[in-house]
Amino acid sequence: MDFSFPARHASLEGESCKTVHGRVSGLRVSIGCRLQYSFPQPTPLIALLNVHYSRFGDLERADYLVTSPSVPLESYRDGFGNWCTRLLAPAGDFRLSTDGIFRDTGQPDPTSPGAWQHAVQDLPAETLVFLQGSRYCDTDLLSEEAWRRFEITDPGWSRVQAICDFVQGHVRFDYMQAKATRTASQTLAERQGVCRDYAHLAIALCRCMNIPARYCTGYLSDIGEPLPHPQGDFAAWMEVFLAGEWHVFDPRNNKPRFARILIARGRDAADVPLTQTFGQNTLTEFKVWTDELA
Repeated sequence: MDFSFPARHASLEGESCKTVHGRVSGLRVSIGCRLQYSFPQPTPLIALLNVHYSRFGDLERADYLVTSPSVPLESYRDGFGNWCTRLLAPAGDFRLSTDGIFRDTGQPDPTSPGAWQHAVQDLPAETLVFLQGSRYCDTDLLSEEAWRRFEITDPGWSRVQAICDFVQGHVRFDYMQAKATRTASQTLAERQGVCRDYAHLAIALCRCMNIPARYCTGYLSDIGEPLPHPQGDFAAWMEVFLAGEWHVFDPRNNKPRFARILIARGRDAADVPLTQTFGQNTLTEFKVWTDELA
């Protein structure tokens, strides 16, 4: 059984962060999660719940994975470089948890409006996999629609932003409509979903326009966002390859945000399920937090 949680925005309890000359000062953020299961029998499990290695140096306190009851853990890197932990969960109640402190710059997501689009023949070989269709990004069904809508846009940053504008305006966000099997073409047709669906549709449209795009999952704080904040959860966004580097875009929120903390990257959500269980189970508790500290 492949259980990938519908991604929602991580919440923040407390006051919004302070600003200095219109910018947010450096932040200390408490991050973590607690997942409780009930297993009818011993069950193998793979977890992707730790901060991505590219941000590990920003951890003041490492977000080690802890289980209750304690079981042996084996960690490895998958084909995309993500840090994975495999274990055998015992029968009965079983808890996975992480609890770390992250030091963030306090700056919003960077933007590069002048970033240009590569010709396909000039792309680095390692980006080409992110031009291809994947489980949830069915480019073969969306190519004609993508070119119809975005061929006249300026290549590069402007084209990606036009795609995000379209997705954000076309899809209605609804937690109650989360569906683990929804593809990008289905999101386009149904016009509803959660942030993983926004990401899948935008990624697929970018790939159709010959822009490498990859799926990201992690923490996204509500620092600086007006109350009320939604219930805590993980978030999904995308990175696109322009002007020789990867850039963050968030089709769901469609604006720069603070304290975006990467956990894993892949072609789509199928590559980075937060937990993947190999047997029957019931999720009895799910909590995620990104709380600003003094």
